[in-house]
Amino acid sequence: MNQKQRTQVVIIGAGPSGSVAAALLHQQHIDVIVLEKSTFPRFSIGESLLPACMEVIEQAKMLDAVTAAGFQFKDGAAFRYRDRYTAFDFSDKFTPGAGTTYQVQRGHFDKVLADEAQAQGVEIRYEHTVEAIECLDGKSVLTITDAQQQQQQYALEADFVLDASGFGRVLPRLLGLEKPSHLPPRQAIFCHVTDHIDVNRCEVEYDRNKILISVHPQSADVWYWLIPFSNGTCSLGVVAPPQWLAKYGDDSISILKQLVIEESGLAAVLAAAEYPSTAATIEGYSANVTQLATSNYALLGNAGEFLDPVFSSGVTIAMKSAQLAAGVLTRSFAGDNIDWQRDYAEPLMLGVDTFRTYVEGWYSGELQTVIFHPNPDPKIKQMICAILAGYAWDINNPFVAQSQRRLAVVAALCAD
Repeated sequence: MNQKQRTQVVIIGAGPSGSVAAALLHQQHIDVIVLEKSTFPRFSIGESLLPACMEVIEQAKMLDAVTAAGFQFKDGAAFRYRDRYTAFDFSDKFTPGAGTTYQVQRGHFDKVLADEAQAQGVEIRYEHTVEAIECLDGKSVLTITDAQQQQQQYALEADFVLDASGFGRVLPRLLGLEKPSHLPPRQAIFCHVTDHIDVNRCEVEYDRNKILISVHPQSADVWYWLIPFSNGTCSLGVVAPPQWLAKYGDDSISILKQLVIEESGLAAVLAAAEYPSTAATIEGYSANVTQLATSNYALLGNAGEFLDPVFSSGVTIAMKSAQLAAGVLTRSFAGDNIDWQRDYAEPLMLGVDTFRTYVEGWYSGELQTVIFHPNPDPKIKQMICAILAGYAWDINNPFVAQSQRRLAVVAALCAD
C-alpha cells in the first residue's frame, strides 16, 4: 500500500451532489478530494431537474456552464389521466425563486458539473473506488483502489467524509447503515427514444417544455414519465408494482411498448417514435438509512434516502443536501460548535418528508384527486406547484408546514 495521504474533506462520488459540494467547499478554501469510481460521461437516471436546483447551481458558480450546455428548457409539469390533462406552470407558484430549469441527459449534465468543479480547482480522482473506511476520533481513514494504477491501494485520511455516491450508497453499505424503506417496492422500465414528436400534428395536447406524467387508464398506481431532450430524443419510463408487470413477460422493451399502447394519450404523442432494441430496468430502488450524519461523515442525496422518481425530486434533494452539508462544514472548520443532527439531518429531512407526503399521496390517490380536479383553487394550485417545482423546504407554504393534513383536507374536498 502506498503512503497515506491527507485532506480536509473527502467526497465519494462526482455526481451532482458531489460536484456541487466540492465547489462550495473549495470556494471557502477548504481542501477537498473527490473520489469517483467510474469515468465521465456515464449514464445515470434522473433526468428532469426542478427549478429549486437553479439557486444551488448558481451558488456553486456553475450556472453559466449549465446554461451554455444546450439542455432542453423546462417550465413546468403536465399530467394526463384518461381524457383529463392538466399542467403546472412553475413560474405561477407560491414560493419565490426560479420558475424554469432544464431536462438533461445525465451523462452530459453530470460531466458539465464535474468539469466545472475541476475548472474551479477541485481535485477529482476518476476510477478510484472506496473499499473500506475506519471512523476514528476526529478523522476517518479510507482504503481506496486506483484502477488507473494497476488496482493499487492506498489510504486517504480526512477530517470529514461526504458520501455523494448516489445509488452506490458506499458508506451505508460499508458501515451497515442500510434500513429498508417503508415505501412499497416498485419497478421501473425505461429507455431513450427518438421521439419524432410534431406538436402541430399531435392528436392530443403536448408541451415539450414540460415533463409529462401519464397515468395508466386502468391502474392508477402505474404511471409513465416522458422527458424530452433538446436533441429530439426523450427519456421514456413506466413505474409499476413488480407483480403487476410480471404478467407482461420478461422482454423489457416489448413491455414498455405495450404499456405505451395501453395509454392512448401517450401513444398519440409517441406515434412516430423509434425505440431501441432493449430497455433498462431497476427494482426496489427506494432506500433509507439508520443515520444521515455523524462527526465523521454525512450522507448526501440518494446515498441517504431515495423516495420515488414520480416528482423528479432526486437531484433537488441531492443538491440541497450538498448545499446544507457544505454550509455546516464551513462553520465547523471555522470553529463553530456543530450538531449534525440539528444542523444538517433535521433541516434536510424537512424537505424530504414533504416530498414523501406527496409521493405517498400520489399512490394513495389523494394527490391525483387534487391534480386532476377540473376546477382547482388558484391559490392551492400555486402552493402545490411550488412543491412540484422543488421548493419543499419553504415552511411559509402551508402545504409544506402541514403537508399531510393539508393534502388530506384538500383531497377530501376535491373528492366531494
